[in-house]
Amino acid sequence: MKADERWSGVYSFEDSPFIMEVLTELRDKNTDSIAFRKGLVKLGRYMGYELTKTMDIEEVDVKTPLEKTKGVIVRDRRNVVIITVLRAAIPLMEGLIKVFEHARVGIVSASRGKAPKFEIEMNYIKIPDLRPEDTVIVADPMIATGSTLIKVLGEIEKYGKPKRKIVLGVLAAPEGISRIKEQFPEVEIFVAKVDRELNEKGYILPGLGDAGDRAFGAPLKVS
Repeated sequence: MKADERWSGVYSFEDSPFIMEVLTELRDKNTDSIAFRKGLVKLGRYMGYELTKTMDIEEVDVKTPLEKTKGVIVRDRRNVVIITVLRAAIPLMEGLIKVFEHARVGIVSASRGKAPKFEIEMNYIKIPDLRPEDTVIVADPMIATGSTLIKVLGEIEKYGKPKRKIVLGVLAAPEGISRIKEQFPEVEIFVAKVDRELNEKGYILPGLGDAGDRAFGAPLKVS
């Protein structure tokens, strides 16, 4: 895990060969939907493991079949709320919940409009009440303009004041990170890699394309 010196509280996993290998497969335009979804699940799981390194632990006594010894409990792991931004984050959430099996899960359906306005439409919001001991993890694979996450983070504030608010993604553009940190400086951001830039259509470069379309085959059509 590497701290990005351009912002406070922003981290990437560029120092993890395994995570970088999975990301390489996701970037490949020849990776099919099944392999793409599995790759997102892998990243959710292994990035979740890395997140536990930043959580509070408690030393406890434990009795083995032979004697008494010391062990640890990751207390924060039992107080996690995962907010899943539909639809691309579903596989990412599946991986996260393998690590945070006690997590409560919230769902937000949000879609970003076309350039240059990138207006955000939110069709469904279901977020559990948040407690002071909670760590909220907002899962969204692509942090591009940051517009969707700013909207989601604004909604989260209506449900309580948790201990930590984390955005977890696969790729981020510097522009999106800067916008999020300007409005929510307390939010921590963890991504596999911070990419170079956005193009005029709001896509991350070099990126990996539209994560939702690549994971589920075709654009979601709402009737």
